[in-house]
Amino acid sequence: MAEPPVRFGILGCAKIARKLSRAITLAPNSTIVAIGSRSLEKAISFARENGFPASAKVYGSYDGVLDDPDVEAVYIPLPTSLHLRWAVLAAQKKKHVLLDKPVALNVKELDIILEACESSGVQFMDATMWMHHPRTTQMREFLSDPQKFGQLKAVHSIFSYVEGPEFLKNDIRVKPDLDALGALGDTGWYCTRAILWAAEYELPKTVTALPDPEFNEAGVILSCGASLRWEDGKVATFYCSFITNLTMDITVLGTNGNLRVHDFVIPYQESAAPFYVTSNSKFVELAIGCDPSPNEHIVGTDLPQEALMVKEFSSLVGGIKLHGSKPEKKWPNISRKTQAVIDAVKASIDKGFEPIEVVF
Repeated sequence: MAEPPVRFGILGCAKIARKLSRAITLAPNSTIVAIGSRSLEKAISFARENGFPASAKVYGSYDGVLDDPDVEAVYIPLPTSLHLRWAVLAAQKKKHVLLDKPVALNVKELDIILEACESSGVQFMDATMWMHHPRTTQMREFLSDPQKFGQLKAVHSIFSYVEGPEFLKNDIRVKPDLDALGALGDTGWYCTRAILWAAEYELPKTVTALPDPEFNEAGVILSCGASLRWEDGKVATFYCSFITNLTMDITVLGTNGNLRVHDFVIPYQESAAPFYVTSNSKFVELAIGCDPSPNEHIVGTDLPQEALMVKEFSSLVGGIKLHGSKPEKKWPNISRKTQAVIDAVKASIDKGFEPIEVVF
């Protein structure tokens, strides 16, 4: 007998909530039962335009969703400055928390959120979708192969996009009172996660922001970069931006092989995602080519990565609800490590690009 689906409420009508609403609908073990907005009219329109079930309840406040006894879990796509208040309140009301990234403005805020979730026995997960694509699992298998990949030596990651003048003027991600971390918190979150993922979540010893980050008039970061260093000699760099053409690259270099992926954040095709690997490469005679050439691996999926994320989250929630399982601690730990590196990059920028030791 199939287990009942996890019943989701959504706080807010952000653009990304459209994508997650679809994901909740597509995932086989979840359903939408409520949405709340500061404007009842906006919530009604959002529910109608995004094909919510006719039974879904609509509220003119976030509190309405959290007070609804039918809501078991919430997706929170609010501006980062509001995460602390609403994620903590959700946890206190025994709602499992799927929180958009960046999860907080700093580790101190995140720790309060995580403590609230732990105290209430609810599951926490950040909404970093690419982590749940089957491609990510296959890439990890390659990186874990000592013959094909060897020892990790370096990682380079880039995530940038351009949305135009209207975005740079009015989007919440460039407003200091809403998302003060700017590009570092948005695109930089993905770059940082990619680096930590490649390093199997071993934190670097130090982080140094690269000189000449770009800011808007309000002092919000529009582009920046950083270098990371580990005690065993591993290194990594990243670049994140709101003002550079769309790029979503990871390059992972090992002693015996390397891996490249060019669309790691959002696959160019929803149903199939490629990555490229090569092992023991050498120049051919006269150095007019190399052998072997990189191999392309294409990983198909029946569900988009965001639906797979919801499916995984709902599976954890179902285990807690129906079988008395404890909340999975892996996901909060990964979130905290990512936030710790983001904090160190911000501190390095603020201190004139000094190396900052990562504290966890």
